[in-house]
Amino acid sequence: MKTLLVIGLILAILGLIALAVPSFTYFTTERVADVGFFKIDISRPHTIVFNPIVGGVALAAGIILVLVGL
Repeated sequence: MKTLLVIGLILAILGLIALAVPSFTYFTTERVADVGFFKIDISRPHTIVFNPIVGGVALAAGIILVLVGL
């Protein structure tokens, strides 16, 4: 029964994070040109968007699992 409690807590925390932070962006650096001592690097943004419905479902499932695991 403790495994349900732990999984429920993890799901509830991830659901809260998904609802609080709807998207985040990270950057990768790519080399565009490399000629001798001449180098050009660019940073490309990558955005990951969380669907609020998925966050709500994860939060609800986490709460249910915590209640069942008690």
